[in-house]
Amino acid sequence: MMYRLYCRSYQGVMKMASYVLPWREPELLEGENSLIKLPKLIKNQKIECILIITDKGIVAAGLMGGLLKGLRDEGIKFVVYDKTVPNTPIENIEEAAQIYRENNCQGIVAFGGGSSIDCAKIAAARIVRPNKSIPQMKGVLKILKKLPPLFAIPTTAGTGAEATLAAVCSDPNTYEKYPLMDTSLIPSYAVLDPSLTVKLPPHITAATGMDALTHAVEAFIGRSNTKKTKQWSIDAIKLIFENLYEAYTNGNNITARKNMQKAAYLAGMAFTRAYVGYVHAIAHTLGGFYNTPHGLANAIILPYVLEYYGGTVHTPLAKLADLVGVSKPTDTNEQKAKKFIQAIRDLNDRMEIPRKVNGIIDRDIPIMVERALKESNPLYPVPRILYEEDISQLFYKIKE
Repeated sequence: MMYRLYCRSYQGVMKMASYVLPWREPELLEGENSLIKLPKLIKNQKIECILIITDKGIVAAGLMGGLLKGLRDEGIKFVVYDKTVPNTPIENIEEAAQIYRENNCQGIVAFGGGSSIDCAKIAAARIVRPNKSIPQMKGVLKILKKLPPLFAIPTTAGTGAEATLAAVCSDPNTYEKYPLMDTSLIPSYAVLDPSLTVKLPPHITAATGMDALTHAVEAFIGRSNTKKTKQWSIDAIKLIFENLYEAYTNGNNITARKNMQKAAYLAGMAFTRAYVGYVHAIAHTLGGFYNTPHGLANAIILPYVLEYYGGTVHTPLAKLADLVGVSKPTDTNEQKAKKFIQAIRDLNDRMEIPRKVNGIIDRDIPIMVERALKESNPLYPVPRILYEEDISQLFYKIKE
């Protein structure tokens, strides 16, 4: 009882503090081929040399060709760091920050999925906080300094990293994966160009789309949401249920791709203010231990955690069941909630997302439980406070 009171008190303080934080939204370039407008915008910022953080897959796919030509045409020098890998290891971040310093760059373009954007955010933090290690910036409001201009160009529709105050990294030496959260990490600009996502493989479309859904749902059912974050979540969830499967089956549908990008952005806006919950805490530990792709982990874990919350989420999930059209007027809130959870499972099944996580080792579970709890309690304003035994049960439920 006392621990629950402590958690709720902490969350109440954080919610009150959020009203005085310097929130801002990135300036948006939206629509098909909107990327071509970015070089001129960078030029207008008086930037002479910029670091581009991406991954080898993006380079091989030739997605950056138009951007690089535009930068050359505007007379802007650029350096490309393309070693970003999933789960954003600390060494990637330090390498990128060093390249920024060596080339006297004045801004950063993050071009890719969530890992590239997270790498760019934390590299920017290391640039303005050279005497603070990345582990020292772990947690909430440990940066508190303006970053160099940061331009986020998502090539997936899932993480919402282009809108959030969060960045996640991993330490391969300790098998940790943890978030940094600071309003300074919100990018200056974001480019939502759906043409960059049409070549995404179906399995990545599925996993990243379910990542966005998890953001929106966890924000919606949490206890620190506001009228504005609830609406962002509702809009995102509706867009995802209407467009994700179409984007999965017909990747060239530019309207579905555009709507999924918008959904990911709105979900990012929602959770960056209303937080996430135990789904993310468990997914982060799986990423740290086994490099489980984050979106895939969220997709699998989400229905199990929603079921585990029980009656504490029946009312909000009933509203979502009504929203996506899976309920009947005569259903009770409990029946509606169960139908919404089943709708998530059905969507996963249609996109061939497994129902269990492969490769979890029993001896790792106690330390993963400890780390998941350390991340989530007392910070995340979840519908129901869970304890060691609860998180342990959830790990065994998701384990193949």
